[in-house]
Amino acid sequence: MEVDPTLMCELLIGPPMVVVLGVVDEGGGTPLRIHVEMRSGRRPCASCGAASRVKERPEVSLVDLPAFGRQARLVWRKHRLVCVEVSCPVQTWTVEDPTIASPRLGLTDRAGRWVTEQVGRWGRTVNEVAVELGCDWHTVNDAVIAYGTALVDDPDRIGQPTALGLDETLFCRQGPWRRQCWSTSIVDVPRRPPARRRGWSQRCGALPVAREPRRGVAQSHRLGHLGHERALTGRCSTRCCPTLSRSRIRSMS
Repeated sequence: MEVDPTLMCELLIGPPMVVVLGVVDEGGGTPLRIHVEMRSGRRPCASCGAASRVKERPEVSLVDLPAFGRQARLVWRKHRLVCVEVSCPVQTWTVEDPTIASPRLGLTDRAGRWVTEQVGRWGRTVNEVAVELGCDWHTVNDAVIAYGTALVDDPDRIGQPTALGLDETLFCRQGPWRRQCWSTSIVDVPRRPPARRRGWSQRCGALPVAREPRRGVAQSHRLGHLGHERALTGRCSTRCCPTLSRSRIRSMS
């Protein structure tokens, strides 16, 4: 059990590389302001390798997770260093640490991961999360885009697809003649038991593709842009995407 007050504060704050300088409570329902600073250490210049010294300590206020039922702000006192070598092309730079906060984001790293999970996994709105943290809508939305893009672009997040579902719906009507614009959706879903897909699904090689029942086989197409050259059956769409089935797909194989 830790009894040192300073170490107890550092354990509650979280990042092990920071030192807690103080906590400001202005009252009146305002967020707690926790002032922290990175632990001092020699940082050579990344350009020439010479020694550096601290030039300035600018403060950056970051939205953090609530602490004990109170909204919180982490005030990070950064280190702006200057190279002692006068001939170095890099004169000054600011020390960044992505474990505390990513550059150009207004939330701490743990708060950014939390808001991304709240919006992406649990379906909460950006405005609802922003109200809980007591910050601006754009602050939360920028963090969700930054952290969520990395998750979406991860090729291992869904694995190898085993079954594809296609569904074409009327997206909107455009122009004075109300021309129909269709939207085709492609979804990777788990397989259903063989008893439920009997009579209204077709196996295309090793990748089953579901189609609407009571529809005849009109034409086969190849989906080369999906990376799976599997033939799909159904009526071709002449308006939106000529390589996809016009039939509505109701179930998966």
